[in-house]
Amino acid sequence: MPKELAKQYDPKGTEDRIYQNWCDKGYFHTQIDRSKKPFTIVMPPPNVTGQLHMGHAMDETWQDVLIRFKRMQGYAALWVPGTDHASIATEAKVVAAMREEGLTKEMVGREGFLDRAWAWKNTYGSRIVSQLKKLGCSCDWERERFTMDEGCSDAVREVFVRLYDQGLIYRGNRMVNWCPHCNTSISDAEVEYEEKDGSFWHLLYPVKETGEMLELATTRPETMLGDTAVAINTDDPRYAHLHGCHVILPLLNKEIPIVCDEHADMEKGTGVVKITPAHDPNDFEVGKRHNLPVIRVLTYDGHMTGAADRAEAEALKASGHASADEPEVLDCGKYAGMTTAEARKAILADLEAGGYLKSTEPLKHEVGTCYRCHTVIEPMVSKQWFVRMEPLAGPAIESVEKGEIRFVPERFTKNYINWMKGSRDWCISRQLWWGHQIPAWYCDDCGATVVAKEAPAVCPHCGSAHLTRDPDTLDTWFSSALWPFSTLGWPQQTEDLAYFYPTNALVTGYDIIGFWVSRMIFSGLAYTGKAPFDTVLIHGLVRDSQGRKMSKSLGNGIDPLEVIDQYGADALRMTLLIGSTAGNDMRYSDEKVKASRNFANKLWNAARFVQMNLPEDFAPGLPEESLLDMSDKWVLSELARTAAEVTANLEKYELGLAAEKVENFIWDIYCDWYIEICKSRLNGGDAAQADAARKVLVWVLDAALKLLHPFMPFITEEIYQALPGSAETIMTQDWPDAAAMRSWPQECADFEILMDYIKAVRATRSDMNVHPARKTSMVIETANPAAFQKGEAYLARFAFATDVTLTEKYEGSTDGMATVATPAARGFIPMMELIDREKELARLNKELAKAEKEAEIFRKQLGNPKFVERAPEKLVAETRAKLAAAEDKLANIRQSIQALG
Repeated sequence: MPKELAKQYDPKGTEDRIYQNWCDKGYFHTQIDRSKKPFTIVMPPPNVTGQLHMGHAMDETWQDVLIRFKRMQGYAALWVPGTDHASIATEAKVVAAMREEGLTKEMVGREGFLDRAWAWKNTYGSRIVSQLKKLGCSCDWERERFTMDEGCSDAVREVFVRLYDQGLIYRGNRMVNWCPHCNTSISDAEVEYEEKDGSFWHLLYPVKETGEMLELATTRPETMLGDTAVAINTDDPRYAHLHGCHVILPLLNKEIPIVCDEHADMEKGTGVVKITPAHDPNDFEVGKRHNLPVIRVLTYDGHMTGAADRAEAEALKASGHASADEPEVLDCGKYAGMTTAEARKAILADLEAGGYLKSTEPLKHEVGTCYRCHTVIEPMVSKQWFVRMEPLAGPAIESVEKGEIRFVPERFTKNYINWMKGSRDWCISRQLWWGHQIPAWYCDDCGATVVAKEAPAVCPHCGSAHLTRDPDTLDTWFSSALWPFSTLGWPQQTEDLAYFYPTNALVTGYDIIGFWVSRMIFSGLAYTGKAPFDTVLIHGLVRDSQGRKMSKSLGNGIDPLEVIDQYGADALRMTLLIGSTAGNDMRYSDEKVKASRNFANKLWNAARFVQMNLPEDFAPGLPEESLLDMSDKWVLSELARTAAEVTANLEKYELGLAAEKVENFIWDIYCDWYIEICKSRLNGGDAAQADAARKVLVWVLDAALKLLHPFMPFITEEIYQALPGSAETIMTQDWPDAAAMRSWPQECADFEILMDYIKAVRATRSDMNVHPARKTSMVIETANPAAFQKGEAYLARFAFATDVTLTEKYEGSTDGMATVATPAARGFIPMMELIDREKELARLNKELAKAEKEAEIFRKQLGNPKFVERAPEKLVAETRAKLAAAEDKLANIRQSIQALG
């Protein structure tokens, strides 16, 4: 026997119990089944440092909806979960914990540090996984992966060696984004731009040959110590006489050339730019074109270089282990050791004292910051490992342009293409200890570089056993770029890889198209020969009720776990679905989650009503068609329509629209109408009709629960288990097939006509404050009398009609009549049978006086010429609209008074 539903639904105890049962029974585990078509999603791996936030909640809810839907459709639906090692974030956490003990990385050494990092991961890394389970994620936890597990690590080494052997990975001194706080390079995708207050400082550089002063402007005067040229445009007539000349670099009294280069824009400023190849990406390219020296003036922790830094660089060169493109290091003299802020202040003071500072111009500009710590990025020439992007980007662009991979919404295709076409070589090395250590060794004797999956015993070039491994680790995104196939066993040709790859839908936010999506696409094509997925479904951000981004600084963040604790996971999931559309941000509010909780309660109460009206010997199944009445055919037709539309919406990744349609069907059609209609049949004397009503009630509820299950898995499972004839779980049941459902278009259309009329009558009675116990006769004018003839019993019960007269044209008097109108009919109802005339007149006159006051306020505003001339156009238009609405209201009230005589 199915269990009896409790009086009230309590998600707190129910959800954990149901989820544990799903896990215990292995319902989430997906077997290779050649008789089924696979459908695969890989979870964007959250950081092991992470805690579930609203972005995660939306991302995982969307994925869970798709995987539950496809599972019920009969696919071998696999959702691969996992977490990311998050190099920078995790290292920062471990370093901070060590600082509390008075320890540093250097004090414990690399091995000691990594022991602590793994211990931290083992302690805290499973936290977000447990939180994902609270949300109801139906992942195959038996296949859970970690970006630094042995399989994923093997894939990383394999890719690095392959790319190196193909000449697509190289090491060299290139311009990188350097974070002085994290003390590591970061990629272009990890730079966030923030508007900051700054200045343009206009400096004067003396020309050696003519004695004139060249004016140029800079936002970073502290880098001028590393200037190795100034540039003018070849076609600039103002400086034609200076071709081949030199300037004297202020403060250092050093001669540097004037070069002609397209980077100097004649339309901007004075058309003269300072060239600092070691600290500006554009200047670095100018330096390469003109073979300029590259001089570094900043240390990696954000200070000005000094004698010790210069000596260290020179010693490295003398040892023969420095490459020919190694930048020079300047001893900045009196500025050595200063922070960039301190040096800027001191250098500006000295420039002003020497007459080289012409003026200062306030400026608001976009400044690059580290996406992790928000420290201002210092562009630096640094020896790093890079991936050549051009050979990899071409096929990845072509794959999307050919339609092998599509973005939903389609507009994000342009974002992706622009990113790929504009991408520079990818800096993949990080100056960290936590992560995949670069598989490269340097020979201490001959200086050769050896790249291999396993540590070499000796140098293959000279036979020396003195090899030192590169201390750097790889960018976290290097390993997560392999996620769609490394999680399925690549580079081994596993059965999982052969069956489940390529994957199907990637669900992610638009903010990591460059970070991650682009890299997975070129990686999949390059290493497996196949696009890693066919669809990229983009969701937006979850913002607060005012539309602001959730952040710690604003204090407007919402903890999903607190919402789940208060309202249940189903309510949170539905809140993140209803009203959401692919690619667009959505607003979260308490009102929305309360509405979702109320829907859950509505469904629960409806299910209890159905259960309480079932006899012990009830046998589920639809009754014979001859026993179906008009409302049965209508609700079954509406079920078929809803099933078809929801299925189509989900196939097109319109998740929010699908959720809304299921909710509307359950709330409006099933609960508010069909259950109410069935009450008179259940309590009437016709046993056959009562049994037919019960069967349809259960049949429709069963199908509706299955349609709702991907969106609200917990409550649907609990109710489903209480239905007679239910299987052991709803999640493995067949998805409702609209094509196999009966529908009756004519009966459905007739019933809609009838309902429209009933709604109009009820609205009119409500406006007139008529008590439900007061009933009346009515005349209905309609060209479709069949709908009303078949629905006479419904008119009596829901329109409170004592008797009904049908006519094609009503020619009687309308005095004392209340009129209701729908597209298919007009009804005439004697008001005196409904109301107390004197009381209604008093009420209407009171309403009339109130409406007159409201209208007069708007008339006075619009009659004031100053208001009309000076107020914003939008406000004037709104006031005119309010006056028109007020006058319409007055006309309706006067008409009602006149009808009362």
